Amino acid sequence: MVNPITNNVDKLTVALADPVEMGLLHMVTADPRRTPSFTMFGDADYFFLSFGSTTPLVDAGFAWNHGGIQPEVARTWLGFVGPGVQVSSPNSQGNNNGQGAPINFSDHTDVRPTMLALLGLQDDYTSGGRILIEALDPTVLPASVNNNLDILVQLGQVYKQINAPFGQVGKDSLKVSTAALVSNSPNDATYTNLENRISGWRTRRDALAAQVKAILDAAGSGQSIDQNLAQQLISEGQALINEVSAAASGTASSQQ
Repeated sequence: MVNPITNNVDKLTVALADPVEMGLLHMVTADPRRTPSFTMFGDADYFFLSFGSTTPLVDAGFAWNHGGIQPEVARTWLGFVGPGVQVSSPNSQGNNNGQGAPINFSDHTDVRPTMLALLGLQDDYTSGGRILIEALDPTVLPASVNNNLDILVQLGQVYKQINAPFGQVGKDSLKVSTAALVSNSPNDATYTNLENRISGWRTRRDALAAQVKAILDAAGSGQSIDQNLAQQLISEGQALINEVSAAASGTASSQQ
C-alpha cells in the first residue's frame, strides 16, 4: 500500500496465523464459532477494520479496541504495593533494584495467582499464570517455595516463555507460521512441513506446560516438589525454546 503521507510503499502485514498457530497462541476457544480461520497481525501505524462503512465510527457505535504484537501495544506495566511485596521489587524488563531475582517476563494471567498468594486465599479455579514469587517477600511464601526458590524461579520463567502468547515460543512460532502461509512451494510442501512442525510444538508445549504448572501450583500451596523433575522440565522447556527459535531464524533467512 502507498502511504499517502510519506509516498512510501508500506507492508501492512507483519505476521499471519491460521488455526494451527492460533492453537499454540491460545487463540482457539471451546466455541468453534469464535475461532477465525485466519488472523492477520498488522503494521502498528495502521488501524484495521473487518467491515466497511461510510458512517463515522463514533456515530456507528463502534467500540474502539486495539490489538497487535508490537511492544507499544503488547507491553504494559503492573505495580504491586502492600504487605508482603518486595520493596523496590524487580520489574518485567529484568531490572533488579531491590532484593530477589529479576522478573524477566510476566503477563496478565500472573496477576490473579500473585494477589491470591498475598491475601492467603485459594479457590477452585485453575489459573493460567503463576505466582510472581520474585516480587514477594520470603516471609509470605510457604517453606516449600523458599526452600526451592532458585529452581522455582527458573521453572516459572521457562513456563512463561513456552506458554504465554508473547513468550519466546509464541513469538518465534508466529514467524514460522507467517513463512508457511506466504510460501509458494510446489504442492505446498513448505506449508505442510512448517504447519506440521508447529502442531508438534504445540503438543510438546501443552504436555510440558501442564507438568510445569503442576509443580508451581504444588509449591505455591505448600507441598514439597521433586527437584530432579523440575530440573528436567527446565531443560526440556529450554530445548523447545531453542528449537523453535532456530526454526524461526531459518525461515527468516530463507525469505531474504
